[in-house]
Amino acid sequence: MPLNRRTFLGRSAAAGAGVAVAGGAVAAPAPATAAEARGKGRAPKRYSFTVMGTTDLHGNVFNWDYFTDREFDDKAHNDVGLAKISTLVNRVREEKGRHNTLLIDAGDTIQGTQLSYYYAKIDPITAARGPVHPMAQSMNAIGYDAAALGNHEFNYGIPVLRKFEEQCDFPLLGANALDAKTLRPAFPPYVMKRLRTPHGRDVRVAVLGLTNPGIAIWDKANVQGRMTFPGLEEQAAKWVPKLRSMGADVVIVSAHSGSSGTSSYGDQLPYVENAAGLVAEQVPGIDAILVGHAHTEIPEYFVENEETGKKVVLSEPLKWGQRLTLFDFDLVWSKGRWTVEKAGAQVLNSNTVPEDPEIVRLLGDEHEKVVAYVNQVIGTSTAAMTTAEAAWKDEPLIDLINHVQTETVRAALAGGAYAGLPVLSQASCFSRTAKVPAGEVTIKDAAGLYPFENTLEARVLTGAQLREYLEFSARYYVQTAAGAAVDTSKLTNAGGIPDYNYDVVSGLTYEVDIAKPAGSRIVDLAFEGEPVDAAAEFVLAVNNYRASGGGAFPHIAGAKQVWANSEEIRNTIITWVRAKGVLDPAEFASVGWKLTRGGVPVF
Repeated sequence: MPLNRRTFLGRSAAAGAGVAVAGGAVAAPAPATAAEARGKGRAPKRYSFTVMGTTDLHGNVFNWDYFTDREFDDKAHNDVGLAKISTLVNRVREEKGRHNTLLIDAGDTIQGTQLSYYYAKIDPITAARGPVHPMAQSMNAIGYDAAALGNHEFNYGIPVLRKFEEQCDFPLLGANALDAKTLRPAFPPYVMKRLRTPHGRDVRVAVLGLTNPGIAIWDKANVQGRMTFPGLEEQAAKWVPKLRSMGADVVIVSAHSGSSGTSSYGDQLPYVENAAGLVAEQVPGIDAILVGHAHTEIPEYFVENEETGKKVVLSEPLKWGQRLTLFDFDLVWSKGRWTVEKAGAQVLNSNTVPEDPEIVRLLGDEHEKVVAYVNQVIGTSTAAMTTAEAAWKDEPLIDLINHVQTETVRAALAGGAYAGLPVLSQASCFSRTAKVPAGEVTIKDAAGLYPFENTLEARVLTGAQLREYLEFSARYYVQTAAGAAVDTSKLTNAGGIPDYNYDVVSGLTYEVDIAKPAGSRIVDLAFEGEPVDAAAEFVLAVNNYRASGGGAFPHIAGAKQVWANSEEIRNTIITWVRAKGVLDPAEFASVGWKLTRGGVPVF
């Protein structure tokens, strides 16, 4: 079915205050129950509508993995991308009536794939007569009504975000993204939508957008002095009563914040990172929350508001367009106003439908440009390398990251006050499927090794601090007694720690004794063959996510910064490989750490 967004809901006419009327057709009234007919002689007025939601799209338009240059697939055979979501949206609109639906997103839209990277850095949307961002094109064509800001919206800087905002036919919402000087919203805090009913009284649906306060840490270089990000609960408590006083019959929050009530960066910021559940619990007047940021799937979850006792429905669709949330609302006309009688949620799986050919046609040229870009040859490798076992073994590909980072920082510090300090480096296994083949090495090979837009910094740590840093990292392993069988499928990710929060440090040698309890696992920590002096100082090459407190590793966020770079580490690796020409593991690979039990290697 061809899409024509101009027949659907337009963009809010004013920042946060516009009201749009959906459709011209009138929905059939819901039939009265027998009890209602007997009790009142006539059925009460009722109306039902559906709000669809996505989150954490991360630049996925097509069911394609640009890091492998093939169709996306995982163990669960999920599919990804807005082209798939578009087909689901079309089907829901056909079933419910387009005028009885809204479509919103909970953020992290313009970062994550080589498609989104290409139009931020290689052929940037900010250039004179630059292109329209593929995510704006596709979301406009599908007909989104609003999207909350995610933290990754700020990765490429404010100018790119503002240009993307300009290209969208829908508002980007952020009630807690404030101008640092005026403390007024830097983006529309909300949008009000009107849904026409068959009863003469429209339903007013307010969508309040909240983003993640971690932006102040993770993208400090882009936002410091320009924007500030107070807590979600605080700003929701300010705006929800205003929306109700403005006549909102239904209040929906689109929150780029998980539901767990936890933070991944410890006490670095006095706000909760994953606060959606707290918002539902603490702020009265909310009917539903579209949850984002945590990359988990929550089809339907109810939180009781502690003041009113009302149950608020939350839902988080899986990342990258793998799922579409449906919030279904049943309203009844009572005492001169619409009230929510029932609200529920479910998710639809995008792997059950084909891609929308209209979206495929619309973005086909952009896709082909990026495919050509990622297949550019940047060098050759003398051996095949993979990260398949990098979560429990010191593998050459992770050594490559650390080698490039060490050389880059050492060159940057040369001739300066810190040139005499040893340079170490941290790296994580971001993907267990990254690989470099023997023979030609392409951009996609290097990009798959480092999929995030992290930049490089240099911080000074002492030997004692490095030991605590490594002990914290080693919590990643499940304690496994000496002599017990080792199952690699159950060895890692203890306590839900993701792979990207397990760091190895090069330039030192050490063992991780997994038979010991967390906190006392680092054995024989040495530098150049000698035990590490607790008071000695080292420079650590570290990515900006970790340096800013991401993962809550000890000491690093407060450590002295002696250098920082604005270039993505991924591009630094690509440039290094191009300059080197040939990758030879013999030049950078070594076994600096290993898993042991009582001094006996596990592998």
